[in-house]
Amino acid sequence: MLLTPRVPRRIPSQPGTRSRPRPRISRHRAGALLASAVAVCLLAAAAPAEPLGVGDRLFPYLGNPGYDVASYDLSFTYPGANDKPLQAVTTIDAWTTADLDRINLDFARGTVTSVEVDGRPAEFTSAGEDLVVTPDHLLTEGSWTRITVKHTSDPVAGKDQDGGWVRTSDGLAMANQADAAHLVFPCNDHPSDKALFTFHVTAPNGYTVVANGMPVGADQVGSSTTWTYRTRHPMATELAQISIGRSTVLHRDGPRGLQVRDVVPSADAKALQPWLDKTPEQIAWLESKVGPYPFETYGVLMAQADTGFELETQTLSLFEKDLFTQPAYPKWYVESIMVHELSHQWFGDSVSPRTWSDVWLNEGHATWYEALYAEETAHKPMEDRMKAAYANSDRWREAGGPPALPKGPAPGQKISIFRPNVYDGAALALYALRQEIGKPAFERLERMWVQEHRDSTAGTADFVRLASTVAGRDLTGFFKGWLYGEKTPPMPGHPDWKAAASPKAAKGRTRK
Repeated sequence: MLLTPRVPRRIPSQPGTRSRPRPRISRHRAGALLASAVAVCLLAAAAPAEPLGVGDRLFPYLGNPGYDVASYDLSFTYPGANDKPLQAVTTIDAWTTADLDRINLDFARGTVTSVEVDGRPAEFTSAGEDLVVTPDHLLTEGSWTRITVKHTSDPVAGKDQDGGWVRTSDGLAMANQADAAHLVFPCNDHPSDKALFTFHVTAPNGYTVVANGMPVGADQVGSSTTWTYRTRHPMATELAQISIGRSTVLHRDGPRGLQVRDVVPSADAKALQPWLDKTPEQIAWLESKVGPYPFETYGVLMAQADTGFELETQTLSLFEKDLFTQPAYPKWYVESIMVHELSHQWFGDSVSPRTWSDVWLNEGHATWYEALYAEETAHKPMEDRMKAAYANSDRWREAGGPPALPKGPAPGQKISIFRPNVYDGAALALYALRQEIGKPAFERLERMWVQEHRDSTAGTADFVRLASTVAGRDLTGFFKGWLYGEKTPPMPGHPDWKAAASPKAAKGRTRK
């Protein structure tokens, strides 16, 4: 369905777009201007298509200028084998924020068979990892447009294409962070452009499908069933999740009547139940720290896959099943990782990073509450962890950059931006902040942050501004050293802490 239009955000003009004031025009000039616009479109269509981006420092090719997506409607047909392409239709409703004669969408790892813009066939071609669409009419700034793309979605990764579909032992799941949603469906693949999502997934009977948001229906026709889910809150493309497998969905009540649903391999449901029973208490614990849970539902997706990480996909966090069955992982550690991904529902999902350089706001906060939970429930002192992080901090900064200015990803390793400097290094900066402004002010800041920016995006400058307001003094200088400095500043209250070379910490899992 068409959503209620919202006011488009104004963004600076970018290459490939034209943004200008639209003055009133008299009737006798309208015909001449229309002819001129058509001529401009024809000239632009003759120019070579090129990939665009929104200029993100870490992923400059991600996102596209000129439009603001309001909603995605995604339809996939799963063939019953996780090594074959899915047939798909992606429908995008968007506002244009500039006059456009072309629309760039991020998309790779699929074959496009047709594109329509506002119900009319459009030309299309590929440029880099962009799908470049040329409609038969100029899209004027401030107009509502619908783009429909029929395509395939291939779960088999190509060269240097990490992420997207994750093949499990019995089906598929998704892992789109940081730059892989466009390996699954055409989109504006940058967290600064959040949108509502509707999913329709058709799979052979015997499979269970679960996606972000709430179920709308499951319609069986012959040998297949179409499952529909819809989000009630906007979501970044990197947080999209679809699970297709021979799964069981377990339901329970969370705090204040929140619906909690978990997705587990059917054969392991009984064995995994004790872990899943912990989620309502963990939600209540986090609500006591930062305020009400921000979404319509929550749950854990335990996938039979080897990813090497866990992922905070919105309302349905992705975990490897083996995390819960391997005896090598202590019970307190597994529970703290569960809290890490749950914390992201507030920090990273509800409040999304404006740029990927702001990822420390996601991971630093999730690491903070992971450590705080371990302190309060398993007697693992936060101070001990922070002192160890301080000792390693200069080395982390040298290797990966300071928390708010991380170095770019290594070639062919897109997720390598998730280094210790944006996990424990960023949590260390939050610890320093609590030391600087005091625990009551820090806790007030945390609640205000997620409330003020709920369902939106925010960046480092916004956090500095709000922290300064709460503290009643300008903290710009304080944050400059902790977030951007090459060397770690002295720790308030702990002048004896030293940043020096130390043995490497035991290798853990990547908590994305």
